[in-house]
Parts: sequence; structure tokens; C-alpha cells
Amino acid sequence: MQNKIALLLLSGVVTLGVVNPVLAENLNADLAAELTPENDMAQVTSVSQLSDVQPNDWAFVALQSLVERYGVIAGYADGTFQGNRAMTRYEFAAGLNAALDKINQLIASGVTDKIDQSDLETIKKLQTEFAPELTTLRSRIDTLEARSTTIASQQFSTTVALGGQAIFGVATGFGGDPPGKGEANTIFTYLAQLQLVSSFTGKDRFRAVLVSGNAANDSFGNPDAFNTNMARLAWQADYNNQVRLDSLEYRIAALGDRVVFTFKPVGFSLGSILSSNSPYADAGQGAISSFAGATPIFKIGSLDAGLGFDWLVSDEVRLQFAYGTRGSNDSSRGLLGADNSALGVQVLYKPTSSLITGLAYVNAYSRNGNLDTGTGSSNADTSGGINEPAQIHAVNASMRWQLTNQLVLGAWGGVMVTDSLKSDAVILSSTYTVSLGIYDPFGRKGDFFGFLYGLPPKLNNGTLVAAVDTGNSTHYEVFYRYLVNDHISISPGFFLVTDPGHISRNNDIFVGAIRTTFSF
Repeated sequence: MQNKIALLLLSGVVTLGVVNPVLAENLNADLAAELTPENDMAQVTSVSQLSDVQPNDWAFVALQSLVERYGVIAGYADGTFQGNRAMTRYEFAAGLNAALDKINQLIASGVTDKIDQSDLETIKKLQTEFAPELTTLRSRIDTLEARSTTIASQQFSTTVALGGQAIFGVATGFGGDPPGKGEANTIFTYLAQLQLVSSFTGKDRFRAVLVSGNAANDSFGNPDAFNTNMARLAWQADYNNQVRLDSLEYRIAALGDRVVFTFKPVGFSLGSILSSNSPYADAGQGAISSFAGATPIFKIGSLDAGLGFDWLVSDEVRLQFAYGTRGSNDSSRGLLGADNSALGVQVLYKPTSSLITGLAYVNAYSRNGNLDTGTGSSNADTSGGINEPAQIHAVNASMRWQLTNQLVLGAWGGVMVTDSLKSDAVILSSTYTVSLGIYDPFGRKGDFFGFLYGLPPKLNNGTLVAAVDTGNSTHYEVFYRYLVNDHISISPGFFLVTDPGHISRNNDIFVGAIRTTFSF
């Protein structure tokens, strides 16, 4: 159980036992297809094949006798035949196949004197009775062996796993004149990520991510278009088509495999360790906009290096700690003297199997008082433009509630207080989002419909600041993720922002997009 916990924390596939449906579907998809009930039922040719083999059946007693006489372990890790319970016919076939292999070994080695003739008659009778199951079992074994051989011959490395995703997005927009000029032509951008993962002990993970993208001039956020962070797309990144190292991290499980420590000198943010508790955070599978995917509070400081831990205190509680800086590779400032730093702590609580709640606190230092989240109004992100060293305190609450197998309700929200260390300036900003997601809305496995409504970061009030946000921007977003197969998804969607920049005289902006994600 502990090893499983370590793997879950290291992989990031689950949060307190709630599986990300898209990632879960991609894991061992081929093997899962072999074991689906539908495929099992396709092999059924008579009513008798639907029944389990009971401990008092002649076949069960016969196989148990063979197992005990020839020392065959019928596939159970504890070395027992599990003779006190019924077996499915496929389980029974696996045991029978093991017995056949053992007797064939004895015959091949020339020790036929150890084989009783009555046992051969029994085996012949069992083979006839369970012929369909044996055929299916052997077919599956042959298929898995063939796949194993293919993987071995085509794998990138015996020690390093290669994966990644490529996101192609066509987007257009209109409105927003002001705050920008409203000149938003249709754009076609991409974001490509290549991930190399290795393990040295089986309980650790070393990961490097290379990235490239071509979202020039801040896409729709540039002054000629909409001139606001609220118009940014989830996958936009301007690398000028050059390949860069985007993330470098090492994670290791310790303390009974219940704690995972993370060291990340490249590409760090508080969100690298503090779980977003949101099904919309992935740029390729989640929200279309940059704002709606996860709370901006975990982006405070625009950090680049850090460390922390994720501790599974119990099956219901996780404690997460993260500390990061910007520019800590400069020896004149270092890890503890950087111009921007942030410390975050989050407690995740899972009171039921369908509900996860989170409460986080962030304490950050900024040399100019900026939040630097890259979202919301310019007023909020610059803390009213105070341009003074400041301490930032922020609190974020989140909830993810799986109402049914199909419906998931999400919410997060928080406040940020910027307290100047040079003057009496104090600035209060806030943000929130509520969402409703529907898995498999039209009966297609892997499809997902999302609706999000929220308030991008807004400067609510402050002292000694030039101006506060007097308008009230509202973010509306709808998208549909269509899963073509385990590796390709197409997501049409749009988002609407009223009074962009939290300025009531500004014209609403509308951004529509079609995102295609290739995962491998």
C-alpha cells in the first residue's frame, strides 16, 4: 500500500484517490481493452460458461489435487490455491494452464514415471471442459508477449521514458476597443512539450521538460488587440520557435513512502507542489483561458526555482509545503535573498470519497510589490503600482466535489493583501471561480464538457494607491473536449470577459478557439 501511495504522489495522476479521468484512460489502455467485460463476454458460447467454478465442483477438486501433487502454484502470490472460495472460469483456466505447463516440463525431462496415468486422463477431461477459456487465455498471453517484444524493440531507452504533448490552437476574438485597439486577427499557435523521465531507485523520479512555442506579442493580450491579461490563452508561450528547458525536477519518496520531496531548480511555481484541486489546470486538456484553469494565487511571484514536500498524513489529509524564489541562481542574492520569493502551505482534506477541499496560505516577498500572476487587471497584478518592497499575504480555498460519476462541481477563491514595507500602503485584491464539469456527456468515454464562471484578480481597495478597480469583470467560459482516441483530443470553446480590466467603460471581449492536443 505504501509503495502505491509513493507512486501516486510521484506521478501526479491522482489527488487523494480521485483519478484524473483523461490520464487514467491513457494508462495501459491497450491492456485494459483486453480485460474489458465486453471482450470477456464475446468469448461466451454457452450458458454454462457464465457460471463460476465452485469449491465442491468435480473440476475444482480435480485441479486442487493436481496442484498439490505436482507442486503447482496456481498464480497466487501467497502460494495457496485459495480453495475456500469460488473461482471464475478464467481464473480456473489459469490454474489449469499452470498445471499443464508443469506436467509438460516433467515429460520433457524424461521423468514420466512420476506422472500418474489417471492424472493424464483428468487433465484431458479438464482440457475439453475448459477449452474456450484456455484458448482465450493463451491468445491473450501471445498478444501481451508480442506487445512486450514491440515495446522492447521500439522503446526510447531502457532507463528513460519519453513522452509529451503538442497543442495546436486556432483562435479568434473581437471586441475590446478599449482597452486595446480591438485588432484581433485569427491566429494559429502551438505549444510543444517533450518530457524525459527516469528513476534511479524505483521510488524517485527525475524529469526534464523541453518546450517550444510561437505565441508572439502576448497573443490577444497585446495593446493592438485587447491589451489585458484577461485575454490570454492557456497554451500561449512565446519561445520564438526555439527549444528551451522548461522544467527540471527531482522527486523522491521517503518516511515510509508517505512523503514526496521535490527539488526543482527550473520551472518552479507554488503550483508545482501545491495541488490546484481543479480538473481544468492542464493547458492541453483543461480550460481554454489562462485564468480559469487554476487559482492565480499559486502563481504569485513568477518564481523559477524552489523545493518542498507533499505529505500524505492519512487517507483523508494531505499537507503540502513549497518555497520558491526568482533569480536565486544569482550569487549576489541567493536562495534566501532573492528579490522575489514565496512560501506556500496547503492542507487538502477528503471527508468523503467524492469530495476534496483545500485551504492554502501564501507568504511572499516582492521588491516592487507586484503579484506577478499574469492574470486579472493590471491594477491588481501590480498592487496598484506602488513600486515598493512589500510582503504579500494570500489565502486560497478550493473544493472539488464529484456529485455523480458524470458531474463534478469545482470552486476556488481567495484574497491577496499587499503590505508595503516602505510606506503605509495596503492593497486588497480578490479572485474566484466556480465550475461545472460533465464527463462522457453524450455517452462517449473520455469526452468532457466544462462551464466556468469567475472573477479575475481585482484590486478591491487600498490605501496610498493611485486607483482601485471600480468596474467588475466577469469571466464566462465554455469548452467541450472531444476525445478522438487515447492520444488525440479536440476542444472547441470560447470565453467572454465583461468590462475587461475591471473598467466599466471598456468593451467586452470574446475569444473563441479550437485546440487540438496530441499526447504521447
